[in-house]
Amino acid sequence: MQCDILTLFPEVFEPYINSGILRRARAKGLLELKLYNLRQYSENKHLQVDDVPYGGGPGMVLKPEPILRAVETIAQGQKSKRVILTTPQGQPFNQQLARELAGEAYLLIICGRYEGVDERVAQQLVTDEISIGDYVLTGGELPALTILDAVTRLIPGVLGNDASAAADSFSEVLLDYPHYTRPAEYKGLQVPEVLLSGNHEQIRRWRRYQALKRTYHRRPELLNELGLSDEDKELLSKIKGEG
Repeated sequence: MQCDILTLFPEVFEPYINSGILRRARAKGLLELKLYNLRQYSENKHLQVDDVPYGGGPGMVLKPEPILRAVETIAQGQKSKRVILTTPQGQPFNQQLARELAGEAYLLIICGRYEGVDERVAQQLVTDEISIGDYVLTGGELPALTILDAVTRLIPGVLGNDASAAADSFSEVLLDYPHYTRPAEYKGLQVPEVLLSGNHEQIRRWRRYQALKRTYHRRPELLNELGLSDEDKELLSKIKGEG
């Protein structure tokens, strides 16, 4: 996959993309990532890329010309592209959308900033407006990193074990079950005996129960999206009976 990011602050990305999963994906040639500074595409002698909003109001708005010019240059030659604008007004980002984007050959992410981006940018070239939550950040750099991280780990071959991504929270709507590793006992806290039993069927059922329990108590609305099996209904009945 090739991913280009257009931002006013490319230095924000450097530490993160040069470590962990993103570094590994780039080293393997599975992710080609380039950062572009929006100011490079300003024709103003002061490299200005924002201006006051028409109609008045606080703050500044990113101008359309530098962004349109940048995208035209950066994405030149791309036959198929998804152009993403990070914005609080966008569709909520979730695992399903991450999987969809992971199947693309090319992504271009525009990081919003200030009071927003001139609406003509979205009208002319943006294919996806994405929000990572119902809150406002200083800029779109953190949302861009969130999207990039979530998408990259779903590219086949990036993780050491592709099953890790398949078992993540939200991969099947449910939250993930609890995880444990050595030692079996620490300061009086024990690993559940079933995980030490070697009985794979009991372990599978315990994990399913725990995933349903976490989802029921923390994100019950997600259960409405899950096609419940007979076993799920049985386990949920037990969970509800526990109070």
